[in-house]
Amino acid sequence: MTARGEAESQTGAVVTRFAPSPTGALHAGHALAAIESHDRARAAGGRWLLRIEDIDGGRSRPEHVAGILTDLKWLGLHWDGEVLFQSARMALYRAALDRLRGMGLVYPCFCTRADIAREVAASASAPHGVDGVVYPGTCRAIPADVAAARLGEPHAWRIDMAKAVDRVGPLDWVDGLAGRVRADPLAQGDVVLARKDAGTSYHLAVTVDDAAQGVTHVVRGIDLFAATHVHRLLQALLDLPVPAWRHHPLLLGPDGQRLAKRNGAPTLAALRDAGVEGKAFADDLRQGRLPIGFALANA
Repeated sequence: MTARGEAESQTGAVVTRFAPSPTGALHAGHALAAIESHDRARAAGGRWLLRIEDIDGGRSRPEHVAGILTDLKWLGLHWDGEVLFQSARMALYRAALDRLRGMGLVYPCFCTRADIAREVAASASAPHGVDGVVYPGTCRAIPADVAAARLGEPHAWRIDMAKAVDRVGPLDWVDGLAGRVRADPLAQGDVVLARKDAGTSYHLAVTVDDAAQGVTHVVRGIDLFAATHVHRLLQALLDLPVPAWRHHPLLLGPDGQRLAKRNGAPTLAALRDAGVEGKAFADDLRQGRLPIGFALANA
């Protein structure tokens, strides 16, 4: 971390954010994440922001946005300012991608998931990164003129991670639980910065928005720890302020698995319908009084 970046993350009022995706109903794991970020700001007399990460137009639903707002109010959590929607900010993400393209650090990827799976199956190893199996770099070798001629085909944009790391040199970042961490974005491979169907990606959008909203402390689950290596690199490339991070333990269900929408985790709406009092439930999570069978873990 540069001295400039570290100083910026430690000056002024504390600003945190909660940034759910409206692709399903919130569950207790989301509640814990919201409470962690909310309480960090409130304890310091700072601001807590709400951002709706709705770049996945195919899965985002207005009714889930409404549910998020209802759930947070039920928990007794009240955000500051207007709710920010990523779907209204695509021009900012395009500008950031264009800047990286101008540096020669991104390339178009025409691979389908099936193509990548075949490449991985044919390789001797299949290392995993933040987005799953590390991309084998197939399209990185396509000559620039050939790639330009194919831009009419469906394509994503990937960062040339080795070239980007060479450009900025060693980086580190500070986590409230892990301490100072040396960034290792190379281990994540050439991650996607703009998806075929969205025009951006989680990595690019969250980095741009945290800077634009003046977020000083990123409080989120330990499952996103690896993503921070990528985000720290993007901050350096785009000359953005560097926040502090705190990656808190995850809430695990009775089956020992991380709570997730796809696993049918009990929703906050279901708890509310069952007569559970929201503020009392939030206080229980704060005090470590978890639902029967649930546990916290640094997964």
